[in-house]
Amino acid sequence: MRSADVTGRGDRIRWVEFPGREPVRVYVHGLGATSPGYFAEVAVDPLLAGHRSLLVDLLGHGLSDRPTSFDYSLESHADALASALTAAGVSGAEVIGHSMGGSVAVVLAARHPALVSRLVLVDANLDPLTPTRGAGGSRGIAAYSEREYLAGGWAEVRELAGAHWWSTMRLAGREALHRSATHLVRGTSPTMRELLLDLAVPRAFLFPEADGPPPGGDALVAAGVSVVPVPDCGHNIMLDNPGAFVRATAAALG
Repeated sequence: MRSADVTGRGDRIRWVEFPGREPVRVYVHGLGATSPGYFAEVAVDPLLAGHRSLLVDLLGHGLSDRPTSFDYSLESHADALASALTAAGVSGAEVIGHSMGGSVAVVLAARHPALVSRLVLVDANLDPLTPTRGAGGSRGIAAYSEREYLAGGWAEVRELAGAHWWSTMRLAGREALHRSATHLVRGTSPTMRELLLDLAVPRAFLFPEADGPPPGGDALVAAGVSVVPVPDCGHNIMLDNPGAFVRATAAALG
């Protein structure tokens, strides 16, 4: 495990690192998740192994610190991740981001282009959403005010999340989880989709085949994004069908 101070106040992002050749591969988890738990199996598969690989936990999540003074916007997550990668001596990385981690990866590539040479987005959030009480995921969390969430809304979210997601969600700081969800639902300006369309690096977007083509898929393809259906999986593609995930990701990384 490695770490770096990413705020100048001693708040550290931590990651599990596998040695190997360049280019570096950086794996970034989704909301309430942790990269070692979600990506370790696929990162060491023979089709993806052999590269230096960083399985990074975003600030507020997993192994990393949970400062309550951090705003946890997508831009702040991306800047903190950039600080960690710079401290690790990383540039021109191939970044694989799941869900919110994909959103952060897009913002990272837009704000810190020297750090990113390729993007593989795994069912990532590209558009703003509407907060909805009782909904799963970020929309449900963002429907609470922060005060409501800290006062007991988190327990209601725990019941909706289910045992699997809660096993890693419970590691996240409560302020961190709520603020991350709120900013994810709010999105960025320009939106993550607009940022993605403007990027010059090779990009792929993996999605569960059963969900059908993602919204705006034709525009993504027209902009040079490889849009790849993955069979027999839900949102957590790398966990539900690791073999297909590895094949699709290896193809996207060339």
